[in-house]
Amino acid sequence: MKFPLSWLRRHLETEASLETILATLNRIGLEVEGVEDRGAALASFRIAQVVEAEQHPNADRLRALKVDPGDGKLLSVVCGAPNARAGMKGVVALPGAFIPGTGITLKKGEIRGVASEAMMLSAREMGLGDDHSGIVDLPADAPLGESYVTWAGLDDPIIEISVTPNRGDALGVRGVARDLAAAGLGTLKPLPTPKVTPAYPAPLRWEIADPRACDHVLGRAIRGLRNGPSPKWLQDWLVAIGQRPINALVDVTNLFTFGLGRPLHVFDVAKVKGNTLTMRMAREGETLSALNGKEYALTPEDGIIADAAGPEALGGIIGGAPTGCDETTTECFIECALFDPVRIALSGRRHDIRTDARARFERGVDPALPPLALDLATELMIELCGGEASEVSAAGTPPAWQRSATLRFERLAGLGGAEVPADEAVGALERLGFTVEARDAAKVTVAVPSWRNDIAGHGALDQFPGLDPARARAAAEGCAVIEPEADLVEEVLRLRGLDSIPPVSLPVSGIVPPPALTAKQARAVLARRVLAARGMLDCVSFGFLEAKTAALFGATPPELHLENPIAADLDQMRPTPVASLALAAARNAARGWPDVALSELGAAYRDPSPEGQLAVAAGLRAGQTPRHWADASRPVDAFDAKGDALAVLAALGVPMAALQVTADAPGFYHPGRSGVVRQGPKTVLATFGELHPKLRAALDIAGPAMAFEVFLDAIPEPKKRKKGAPDLPAFQPLRRDFAFLVDATVPAEALLRAARGADKALVTDVALFDRYAGDKLPEGKVSLALQVTLQPREATLTDAEIEAVAGKIVAAVVKATGAALRG
Repeated sequence: MKFPLSWLRRHLETEASLETILATLNRIGLEVEGVEDRGAALASFRIAQVVEAEQHPNADRLRALKVDPGDGKLLSVVCGAPNARAGMKGVVALPGAFIPGTGITLKKGEIRGVASEAMMLSAREMGLGDDHSGIVDLPADAPLGESYVTWAGLDDPIIEISVTPNRGDALGVRGVARDLAAAGLGTLKPLPTPKVTPAYPAPLRWEIADPRACDHVLGRAIRGLRNGPSPKWLQDWLVAIGQRPINALVDVTNLFTFGLGRPLHVFDVAKVKGNTLTMRMAREGETLSALNGKEYALTPEDGIIADAAGPEALGGIIGGAPTGCDETTTECFIECALFDPVRIALSGRRHDIRTDARARFERGVDPALPPLALDLATELMIELCGGEASEVSAAGTPPAWQRSATLRFERLAGLGGAEVPADEAVGALERLGFTVEARDAAKVTVAVPSWRNDIAGHGALDQFPGLDPARARAAAEGCAVIEPEADLVEEVLRLRGLDSIPPVSLPVSGIVPPPALTAKQARAVLARRVLAARGMLDCVSFGFLEAKTAALFGATPPELHLENPIAADLDQMRPTPVASLALAAARNAARGWPDVALSELGAAYRDPSPEGQLAVAAGLRAGQTPRHWADASRPVDAFDAKGDALAVLAALGVPMAALQVTADAPGFYHPGRSGVVRQGPKTVLATFGELHPKLRAALDIAGPAMAFEVFLDAIPEPKKRKKGAPDLPAFQPLRRDFAFLVDATVPAEALLRAARGADKALVTDVALFDRYAGDKLPEGKVSLALQVTLQPREATLTDAEIEAVAGKIVAAVVKATGAALRG
């Protein structure tokens, strides 16, 4: 937000210096971004008079001037400006002066054989606008030889402040002046109350066809006006803040946008089709030719102002070119409306339109100001352009913005961290425009002023279009609205000075900080690292895929179907991350890379409930195993997937001896080459196996493909270990091998479980290291070889004790499986 110091003084009666004003702005939270002193670059320029102006002897488009800079010594100047003439006054730059508009430093020279000792300047060369059609033509009474900066009032500093999104009132000079006056830096000047006498009925009427487009609107016409350039004081103000003067009518609307934070718009009555301006939502296919020269394709979510011919403005954002006012306008119609801040923000973002009107409407404007703003604008336009005003045309209902807020005095210290006397707090709020409704020793209830839409309160929240958008939406949806007490605490403290709040360090919760990750998060990180260490590439994929593909991997409840998918083939939440990895493997194979090892930590979706979203560490290997100098490459098999799954479980602290494998894997696995890893009969920790041939054919995966899932949420939390000495046996373990002849239908897991339970004090590990089936064995029989680890603790085992334990192991296996010990 930029404004000249002189503009601020039009609203604020103060004798404070620039330095004091800047310090106060920073102190009350309106941070100063910078101060521009335009006069500094123009300080050497003087008002001069052209004494003679003759045609250049050697150039048709140049003139040879004799210029008096005020000291009586005539300077020779070669000038190409068509308006250069004898007797006129302009601005001269002497040798050594820096010309800001061109970036050069002036030197004496010679142009086509004629000496040029100075330079007559245009507005663009001085950096004061875009006009380069001729040199600056000053009035005849401009004092010869005087500083141009002083005479033109360019020694007026330009202040730029940073305005936070909640302070829409500070996007007007009057709002800034109000804050400074409340901070004790002067007195806020009252706004005039003009008396506009209507001379004729309004030629246009308002209609609100859809309340979403507009809540309340006023309008008034002025006829018999003469539109043209605005006066110098107004142009100077607009140029100072980076705005381009257009014409008197448009410049007045910009003056109110930046001066009062109240955007206005003017229509040329003669260009409006019909006699009605309608506030409605845009229709499909409608477009707007905007004032910025661009064409916008509107959507049904855009609120517009339309006449009989169609859209004429994107309400609260930008006007349309067909009905814009120019020098031919003799009758205008002023629009002063209230729009929904959220809709303004969404439409502006949708079309990428950034205007000063949008910036104010999306933050919320003063809902009580439109009648006065319309009268003030009407009066100024008539003063500048002449004419007479019509009656006011209105539509909609003025919003019930009145609301109250309560401040408990103890919250100033408890929440704000500063001890503030109650009288001082109430006085600060009153200076900001709050009105006391009730007060006792503990609290005060105040009426919130209309221009402070960032402060919620008890009142008609859903009827107040200027209310802070997040709070308004929360109120409309029946959600909890943040109480305004914190806002009142902030107002009291910032008016007292934000720099006066004592710094308070955050409390230290303990000497040792708590873990940065929860146990679940730590498991996910560790699982990802384990899979990466096993040569698998970590993938990040969408949590949804095509419904017919998802059906290959499990149930697809209709509740998990996306109503508005980002693509037609991404319309169903996936039953397992394995599906995404399988599609990735198929895409790699189609591009000549069939050998892949992929993993992903993602979600599997079984139903819409929170419990139906499972955290899964999944992996898939396809094609051949990686080549290695010590091992030949081979096709991947189900045991690769089983090894990956068990490696993750082991790293996560799952006791491997307590696991068992069953053959009831989900249907997308091969029924004879897959399994389920369980901890007990009910807890499923993982699945693994080869993908079903039909599934591979459906996805165009030619070679073998093995996958696994580890269900991270199913892994039990590790038990807290009691502190003590580690269990380090003093004796060496010993290993014994056993080979059993068993029916081929008996799972190896049954033998392992029986051997582990034979002697729990001595048997610490049992592993299957060989399986043999062949012509030397009876039909239907296989040989399974187990290695059993015995760990003595009390003393070294004797041969007799080892034989006794071996007998227990054999007996347990024979009893459990019907196996026979091979000789």
